[in-house]
Amino acid sequence: MDALDNKCPACGATIMFNPTNQMWDCAYCSSKFTLEEMQRSTNPEPVQQEANMVDQLLPEDTIGDVDLYRCKNCGAEIMADQTTTATFCVYCGSTAILKERILNGRAPNYIIPFKTTKEDAINGFKKITKGKLLMPKSFKAVNNIEKISGIYIPFWAYDLEANGEVEFEASDTKTWNDSKYKYKKVDRYSIRKSGHFDFLKVLADASTRFPDDLMDSLEPYDYNDFTSYNHAYLSGFLADKYDVSEMECLQRVTGRTKDTAVELMQKTVGHSDQKVINNGLRVSSRYTHYIMLPVWMLNIKYRDKTYTFAMNGQTGKMIGNIPIGIKETIFWSIIFFIILFVIGLIFVLVAL
Repeated sequence: MDALDNKCPACGATIMFNPTNQMWDCAYCSSKFTLEEMQRSTNPEPVQQEANMVDQLLPEDTIGDVDLYRCKNCGAEIMADQTTTATFCVYCGSTAILKERILNGRAPNYIIPFKTTKEDAINGFKKITKGKLLMPKSFKAVNNIEKISGIYIPFWAYDLEANGEVEFEASDTKTWNDSKYKYKKVDRYSIRKSGHFDFLKVLADASTRFPDDLMDSLEPYDYNDFTSYNHAYLSGFLADKYDVSEMECLQRVTGRTKDTAVELMQKTVGHSDQKVINNGLRVSSRYTHYIMLPVWMLNIKYRDKTYTFAMNGQTGKMIGNIPIGIKETIFWSIIFFIILFVIGLIFVLVAL
């Protein structure tokens, strides 16, 4: 069966979402469209109301864990694994939105559209790698940098509440001296704090493809940009579907929520040294949202290890780990040795 593709309402060409103006721009006829205009022409109903269309968009064939779809633009076959919901046709470059994948399970509630461009992501990568003398040369290669891709990553967002009591052991220490002795006074306290905390939309990465610590590091997102999910926002980007259940992610989020609540309580204890001796907080979930968040990603392989760089597609926050290249280390070690040798030789000649 054909894959869904957004077309320009004016000329029928493939149309892409533009993060800069938050509109859909057609590169062929230069038309620009708002979400409302795109909905009227290609997607008149919200995704939640399209469940009756699921059986109309099935893959043509399956090879192992990969399904084959048909590109509506050029007719080529598109391969997608079990969690891909938006991809590209390698022949014509058209976005292929696999609506059957999106609707097979829970449909997203919200999405934060991309606000940064691929150029912003490339500049962000260049900025954090600038001046890194020991970075492998391959990390600067243009063909590697151009592989940066915009991906909508699935997240569970939990509305939680924490209630209970936490017991702290605290102390204040005072020291002073006289002409003969040094004195130390320690006042110890047993403190109990109780409280109620509400947490809204605590995030947890819902895909096993992406490391949890990497995704956590891209926070925070500005929730004011939340908008109701629509397929059209996927135009021009890749997208993944959750493969970690709501309950599995809840266990990790519960621990983070408890830690945050304890930190807030500690700020009210008011003593120099503090230690938690009993944590009686209970965390419960009130509601769970399924959302899609924008991320620019680049993977570079070096010495059988993959290094991932990621940018928050909304705020522009960039993170990544840079390895130390062996050739670069040897080269700069020789250069520094030569410099030090020359400086030392100059001092010897001056002394003579």
